[in-house]
Amino acid sequence: MTRIFDDPATFTEDMLAGFVDANQRYVAPVPGGVVRATETPTGKVAVVVGGGSGHYPAFCGLVGPGFADGAVVGNVFTSPSAADAVSVGRAADGGAGVVFSTGNYAGDVMNFNQAVARLAEEGIDARYVLVTDDIASAPPNERTKRRGIAGDFTVFKVASAAAEAGYDLDGVQRVAERANDRTRSLGVAFDGCTLPGADKPLFTVDEGKMGLGLGIHGEPGIADYPLPSAAELAKILVDGVLADAPEDAGTRVCVILNGLGRTKYEELFVAWRTVSRLVREAGLDVVEPEVGELVTSLDMAGCSLTVMWLDDELEKLWSAPADSPAYRKGALISSDAGQRRTGADTAAVASGLPQGPADEGARAAAATIVAALEAMAGAVADAEEELGRIDAVAGDGDHGRGMVRGTGAAVEAAREVSAAGAGPATTLTAAGDAWAARAGGTSGVLWGAALAAVGRALGDAGRPDARRVAEGVRAGYEALVQLGGAKPGDKTMLDAWLPFSDALTTAVGHGESLVDAWSVAVGEAQSAAQATAALRPKVGRARPLAERSLGTPDAGAVSLGMCVAAVARVLSERDGGGEAAPDEGGGS
Repeated sequence: MTRIFDDPATFTEDMLAGFVDANQRYVAPVPGGVVRATETPTGKVAVVVGGGSGHYPAFCGLVGPGFADGAVVGNVFTSPSAADAVSVGRAADGGAGVVFSTGNYAGDVMNFNQAVARLAEEGIDARYVLVTDDIASAPPNERTKRRGIAGDFTVFKVASAAAEAGYDLDGVQRVAERANDRTRSLGVAFDGCTLPGADKPLFTVDEGKMGLGLGIHGEPGIADYPLPSAAELAKILVDGVLADAPEDAGTRVCVILNGLGRTKYEELFVAWRTVSRLVREAGLDVVEPEVGELVTSLDMAGCSLTVMWLDDELEKLWSAPADSPAYRKGALISSDAGQRRTGADTAAVASGLPQGPADEGARAAAATIVAALEAMAGAVADAEEELGRIDAVAGDGDHGRGMVRGTGAAVEAAREVSAAGAGPATTLTAAGDAWAARAGGTSGVLWGAALAAVGRALGDAGRPDARRVAEGVRAGYEALVQLGGAKPGDKTMLDAWLPFSDALTTAVGHGESLVDAWSVAVGEAQSAAQATAALRPKVGRARPLAERSLGTPDAGAVSLGMCVAAVARVLSERDGGGEAAPDEGGGS
């Protein structure tokens, strides 16, 4: 059980503050995580790793010379937001681009892909490499669906060493992907882990049993087996991993026997005694093995075996020296000798906010956006219980709570930047980032991306006319499709967003004012939301309970209808339904 904490709600922030203070020689804090204490040399590719916390020394413990240039740190077992990844990537960039790498988890995939796109808009070339090493999570013919567990370490190490050696962006991405293609892992759990402040573990394992195929976010194994001896456990792990070897495997391997938090080094060495023998008996040469805690899961009792099949290039990169807070190898010819970062400089680079206030029209539009978000927050707060009830029919029942958290965070962020003179794009981006960071779940990530896309379409100059607002709504829809992978008919909020967007675009095209066009579109959205009751969900958590979902509308579509209706009231109050000048269209 996790016993040392002050407030469980701030556990990650408190941990990160202590980590930074204890490792000032290596790291400097930025919003969303940490970067190296010295600036990235001009022309060096920056490698930024990340994911939820609870896995130390992954991820922040691996930032330092020869290893990562930065780490994005989310809450315990929770993906960091796209804004966090952008912040760390921006601060780490040395002008040669950024390679992000995380395990293959839905939240990470959505948020880091968004970060890549947003950095590209700023002129920073960024790439994203997923780790898919866990052989228990999907069969060989579906390797792209596999989770990333302790194989994160081999991929991160290879990519970082390549960047340190002067590889260009394409080269770092290439070797990281090759390392992933040649890495396999299998883990076992003897007991579950407990989140800070919780009174029971996320799962338990029966006495005398172990779970095979665990996940590092507190997921139990896929099957229970009798608890074996150390030698028997070694054989299970070695046989499982070697059976999944890549086609062009070769005979030289790096091997990691990784502890998950509560299986101590002495126990791991007992198991390694047999693991090493079995690997060598299989005709493989072990290169610089690692036995210890490298990718943990809080206080989970268990271990995992990782094998990366080497070629000459991968072996050189695996063996290259590194010096980070939690991992050291060899002797670096020279450590970081660049300019040390200052707190003010780091914060300024990471923020990426435009300097100076927007023009009068843009500031007025931002004030309307703040009012609209406030109305949305009020609407979902009033409907929180009902949205939760709808969601619980075939989901986890947290949609109402997530919408309340997300809209509340969005309002706070939008008020702050609007008061500082921001325009629509900056206001909506800040609101979307806060929504995604605070709401939790896929819905929060999607709303965050949609608001940011609307903002980009509106821009930060002038008061957007009705046509530009309709284009922004369409951009939000397209961002949802691209990010979430759903389509109309899958029983998601897209089923209300698309009719809303179509109706708005059509009405504006016919010369309607924004207020009138928006009101017409609200009716279409709400009718479409209710019509989702006849649909079967095809994506997300509700998919396995598709039959149970019949007869109940999608909670996300319903809440979208509530939100756009709330915005309609704000537009009516502020503009009174009147037309703007002919060359502007209806004002926002």
